Amino acid sequence: MTVSTCLKEGDLRLTRRMAHWTSPLARQVLPAVESAAEHTKLWWAAAAVMSAVGGRSERRAALTGLAAMGLAELVSNAVCKQLYERRRPPKELIPHEDVHDRPDSSSFPSGHTAAAVGFTAAVAGARPAWGAVCAVPMAAVAVERVHSGAHYPSDVAAGAVIGVSSAWLIHQAPRLWLRRLM
Repeated sequence: MTVSTCLKEGDLRLTRRMAHWTSPLARQVLPAVESAAEHTKLWWAAAAVMSAVGGRSERRAALTGLAAMGLAELVSNAVCKQLYERRRPPKELIPHEDVHDRPDSSSFPSGHTAAAVGFTAAVAGARPAWGAVCAVPMAAVAVERVHSGAHYPSDVAAGAVIGVSSAWLIHQAPRLWLRRLM
């Protein structure tokens, strides 16, 4: 059995297991998380709260988070999804009604996860306590993307890598720019 085959089978098994998660809490919370994360509303709201209740460092962390989120979305949706066409998980794997609401775009990578991780990782790099607060909905977004049948776990993992990389790049950009000028 090849590595590719093993990964594909593991993806299918994990998708099936996560989609069959029928906890009442999951059935109530995950659809709400999906709705809040749509069009990055959740992360814009988090940035607004941070800016409203915090000081200068929270506003800077919020701005850094939004920049990383934007970069992560650009890379995942405008670049990666265009380069690699992957079908969404088969409807037969998803035992609940959320399966009808899936996007038509490529499944790979998860743009929602890339945005969530990008925002959270960038905020955590600037204000760790706020990053810890954002980590809870970030994890819920990642789980919801698989639970709803919108993505395979590997799509979510790739989105997370894009998000972390975007946050790192946003944090490093000023230093890289200054080094280039000198």
